[in-house]
Amino acid sequence: MRPNLPTRRLFLLSSAAFLGACSAARAAEPQGPADSPAAWADSDWRRISDAEWRRRLSPEAYRVLRRHGTERAFTSPLTDEKRAGTYHCAGCDLPLFSSDTKFDSGTGWPSFWTHLPGAFGTSIDRSFFMVRTEYHCARCLGHHGHVFDDWPSVPTGQRWCNNGVALRFRPAAEG
Repeated sequence: MRPNLPTRRLFLLSSAAFLGACSAARAAEPQGPADSPAAWADSDWRRISDAEWRRRLSPEAYRVLRRHGTERAFTSPLTDEKRAGTYHCAGCDLPLFSSDTKFDSGTGWPSFWTHLPGAFGTSIDRSFFMVRTEYHCARCLGHHGHVFDDWPSVPTGQRWCNNGVALRFRPAAEG
């Protein structure tokens, strides 16, 4: 006589129900531009066509900012940038990070422990069989990277891991 074991179908159905419940719970989390001015919702930056974005951006910047790509680690010169200044969105020039919050994470991408107020919105990214917090420019919605709560040696404990190709660095005025 065969022991009373769960069937494959029961296992698959219960797994699907569990994953659906988890997804519903995650969807209830806040996901909009947390600090961004409400006026940006109707911004002209949000009306730019895909063809216009392709014209304005380099192919790699387009792939990252508009298609949620990731540049190869250790390819951006901004990873080693040490000067004082501000990092802006390569899509719309919104100031995003101060150089005061940049640190060397050793990951191969520019990393910051916080951002400027109103710079980003977040969403849940479930690609590659994991759940991560993606962040995007609050003005043009360009994808910049992911934020991780895995860096206890910085004031916030967070690592805002940014694609360098999605940034433009503006050095501080030399006095």
